[in-house]
Parts: sequence; C-alpha cells; structure tokens
Amino acid sequence: MGWVSHGKEAGRERGFGRVRESIPRLGEKAFFGQDRGMANTFGHLYRVTTWGESHGGGVGAVVDGCPPQIPLTEKDLQPDLDRRRPGQSKIVTPRNEADRCEILSGVFGGKTLGTPISVWVRNQDARPEAYREMETMFRPSHADYTYQAKYGIRNWQGGGRTSARETIGRVIGGSIAKRMFGQLVPRLSVTTFVRQVGTVVARMDAGRVDMREVESNPLRWPDAKEATQVVKLIERVRSEGDSLGGVVECVVRGCPVGLGEPVFDRLEADLAKGMMSLPASKGFEIGSGFGGVRMRGSEHNDEFFLQGKKVRTRTNRSGGVQGGISNGEEIVFRVAFKPVATISQAQKTVNTKGKAVELKARGRHDPCVLPRAVPMVEAMALLVLADHYLRDRAQMGLSRK
Repeated sequence: MGWVSHGKEAGRERGFGRVRESIPRLGEKAFFGQDRGMANTFGHLYRVTTWGESHGGGVGAVVDGCPPQIPLTEKDLQPDLDRRRPGQSKIVTPRNEADRCEILSGVFGGKTLGTPISVWVRNQDARPEAYREMETMFRPSHADYTYQAKYGIRNWQGGGRTSARETIGRVIGGSIAKRMFGQLVPRLSVTTFVRQVGTVVARMDAGRVDMREVESNPLRWPDAKEATQVVKLIERVRSEGDSLGGVVECVVRGCPVGLGEPVFDRLEADLAKGMMSLPASKGFEIGSGFGGVRMRGSEHNDEFFLQGKKVRTRTNRSGGVQGGISNGEEIVFRVAFKPVATISQAQKTVNTKGKAVELKARGRHDPCVLPRAVPMVEAMALLVLADHYLRDRAQMGLSRK
C-alpha cells in the first residue's frame, strides 16, 4: 500500500512538481499499510533493537540472544559509552551528556540471564528550541526531506531518530558482545582508529597500532604526536564554520575460521551493511579494497601455507574473508565518513512549502565525526561478529570456538 494522494492542486500550490505531490505539508497525515514499519532491529540470533530520539526523554537498546552467565554490569558498559559521548573534547559537539546507562532487565547477580537485556540512557542536555528553524526547512544533506517525504512526519529536534545519538544503542549492543566474546572467544580483539581526516592520512601500519595510544588523544589517531597537527586542522576548519570527513580503519584479530555464509549473508556483506547503516558513512572497503583493482591476480592472490597444522595465508589482501567466510587471518576494513552536514555557514535550501530559503544552522554539532565514529564502528563490527558466531555455533555445534 502506498501514500494517500494529496491531489495535484496541493502539489502545484507547493511548487514541488509531480514528484513532490506525495510530500505531505506540515500537519498533514500520511497513512501506511500494515507492513510499512521502520526497521529498528539488527541481527538474526544476536539481535539489537535501538530506540529513542535525539531530544526525547532518552535512548537505549534491547539486546536479545546474548547467552546466559556472561558477567555484565553497568560499569562494564560505561567505558564504551564514554568513548562515544558528546562533550568529551574540544573537537566534538559541546552537548553535555554524561550518558550514564541503566540496565533495566536481563541481568541478575551481575550475570546475564539469557533473556532480553534492556538498557536506558537518559537525555539530560536536550535543547530542542535550537532547532526551531528546521521545523519548516530541510537541512542540506540531512534526512529531513527524505524522512518527511516517506513518513509524512519527522522529529525536527536535532534530527530525532536519524541523529547520531541513536548509535548509543549500537554501542550498548557492541559492548555486551565484547563481554560475550571475552568469555567464549577470549583471543578475539578489535582495534579501531582514525586512519584519515580530510587529505591527511596516518602513516602507521595497522599492525603497530596500540589502542592505548589511540585512546590517549582526542582524535583517536594512531600516532599521538602526529594527532596534534590534525587537531589544529579540525579547529581551523571549525572556526570557518565548516566540517571535515575522513576514514576509520578496523582490525579484528583472533576471529574464528568459518564465520559467514557463501551467498547473501557473506561476512563482509553484513559488515558492509552494518557500517553503511551508521550516520554519515559513505564508503566501505575490506582488504585491498578499491586499491586492489590496480593489481594483477598473480600479485593479489593470498598464497596458503601450513604453520604447524594451521592453514595460513602469506599475505592478507582478502582482508580475512574469502568466499564470504572468515579464514582466521586479520579482518581489515575501512569506513569512509562524509564531512558533517551541519555547518555554521549559510546554505540555500527549500522549506516545507516548496519555497527557496536560506538556512544558517544553529545548535551544537561535531566539526568532524571521526573521533566518535571509532567506538561506533567497533560496536557494529562486534554486533556482526557476535551474530555470525552464534549462527555458526547453531549450525556446527560447539566444537569450533
């Protein structure tokens, strides 16, 4: 079932043309068929449902599928939420949120019960009045126009459901998955860092990246000394009312062989879906990625060899995944994030009445999303791996760990 028609006259009145006839004006209602709900759940066996809006009462997640008897407390989750939260440094949004989590269900005596785990984070520094202009204006490169066109209603207060604040639920789910792997696959680790900001690329090899150094600087750059100059670049761009994009790199070590399936549920396909569902993400590549097109097959192929009784590859241009299934080598991928769409410069746009207007965004925003994207990418990697790990156990039994 589609939209209820608003008529040609309404479309001409707004000046939107044929396509825009289906866009409801402010206050008009859109109607859905029974199956036109919004997808808010990620995963098959390890499922995470996120909920809440940017300037509502709070945000959170329901995590279903986590095995019982995994040690878990609010103190275990808080460090990952602290890495994602706003206001943590001078190069991120100054919104002041402690992001303290409250576990509402699924945990007893400090251990998971195997039942749905519900976690809530209250919104404490919401300022919806700062977004009043956005009630009738579509911000360039935001979800305002498309959300309004699809649903006929939107929460214009900071973007509502489309805000990066929604990712709190993902980080909660990823943090719980990290605790699960700590018990079931303790050798598995995830190293995530900022590889590039604008045209500046970190030179350090991924194998030498130390998470302690990454977390020691506000940019989450692999070289803390080099990070100082990149921070100055971000500050300069912010003073000009502009923003920067970049690349986050992720390396998964100790992943079991056999995660993923060979057709539609390939491990790299689900990783790509997870990463591309993050706000502001615009590109994904694994292993050699797009650079591999410059090589010949004889150069690109990863030769096998035996290390004792273990099958290894001499190179890792496949990025740890072959035929959609993990091969035991490091899983290496990168995610590109666009420059933050909210900037302080005046931009041309249109309003809900179809008239050309000029908008100068107010409110609080990040000049560069990369530092806070690091824990988001890590969380999505853990969600995908946890789901495929449980699926693999269900298919193959408990013999492979």
